[in-house]
This record gives sequence, structure tokens and C-alpha cells, in this order.
Amino acid sequence: MTEAELREQMATLAHSMFMRGYSSGGAGNISCRLPDGGFLVTPTNSSFGTLDPATLSKLNAAGEHIAGARPSKESVMHLNFYRQRPDIGGVVHLHSPALTALSCMPGLNAENCLPPITPYYVMRVGKLPLVPYFRPGHPGLAEAIGALATTHNAMLLANHGPVIGGGGLLEAVFNAEELEDTARLYITLLPHGMVTLTGEQVAELERTFKKT
Repeated sequence: MTEAELREQMATLAHSMFMRGYSSGGAGNISCRLPDGGFLVTPTNSSFGTLDPATLSKLNAAGEHIAGARPSKESVMHLNFYRQRPDIGGVVHLHSPALTALSCMPGLNAENCLPPITPYYVMRVGKLPLVPYFRPGHPGLAEAIGALATTHNAMLLANHGPVIGGGGLLEAVFNAEELEDTARLYITLLPHGMVTLTGEQVAELERTFKKT
């Protein structure tokens, strides 16, 4: 896709997520990798519901702001994701209700915050590790994400929300939607108990679809 097409796609997908309550006010941020090696990032204090394709923040390959509005303070965590994963073309950070609620729950398995409820969670996300709490924009948060990005497509930030990558921005959004749905199912099922996929079933999915 051209830069112009990616700008339009980012605004369209962000508006779709806003309308479904995945981001409210100025919360959350998304980004994509450009054909020239640079990046587009949502501007600071921008709303997913009203993004202007023409004013999106543009960074060069080194992560320097070169055009558009000032980038989100959390753009550095997006850049660390990209630097560890050349196969990643889009990154989504949301404050979506179910995943944010999950990030505040006690007793989470830090290696994988969600059990394998459905094959689609395993296929699209694999595992969801927990990143310890850092304030938004803290350098330690970006470092923790970079360390996990080498082997994971998504992470859950404690008391904050998810960060999810994909081969392109559309895939990253699809992965984020699947992850939010899985968290909603998990919270719904908690009072009743649940049947999860077996280890053998998960292994078959991992062999077949090669998701980390």
C-alpha cells in the first residue's frame, strides 16, 4: 500500500474501533510501517474517532518526528516492537474494556494471561504475557515490550491495556479484536467455569499456523 492509502486505512480502522468502544476520548494509539521504512503514528491527545489522515505523525526509520502533528508519547513502545520484529507492519494499543479489566485482575499467569478458550486466540495471538506496571510513556515500558516482542504478537500491560502487532495494520486490528473477544468470553465464563483446548490441540494449531 502507498503512504496515502495507509493514512486513509489508519483513520478508517481507528474510527471503527472507536465506534465499538475499544478506545474512548484520547486513549490508545496505533501505528503502521511505511514503504520507505518510516512509520505513521497517531498524534498525542488525538481521538480514534476523529483522526485526520493528513495530520498523522510521520517518523523516519530512526524514529525521529519529521512531519504531521506531535506523536503520542507512547510511540517509543511501538518503535521497540517494530525493531524486534521486521515482519510486523502494524501495532495497536487499546484501552478496550475487557482487556483493560483483565489487566487489573489479581492472580494472572504472567506468561499467558488468557487460557486457550478458542482456536482463534491461539492462531492469531498465541500467548498473552503480562508486562509489569509502568506509567504511560515510561522508558521501562518500551524496553519490556521490546524484550517480549521477539517471541510474542501481543502483550497485556498491567492496569493499562493491550499492545498487539500484525503483519500489517489490518491484521493487527483483527488480532486486537480477537483478543478483546477472548477476554470478554473469559470474564463471562469465570463464574461458571470453562472447557479450554487441550495441550495437544494447542500444539496442533501452533504447528499448523506457526503463530508464536
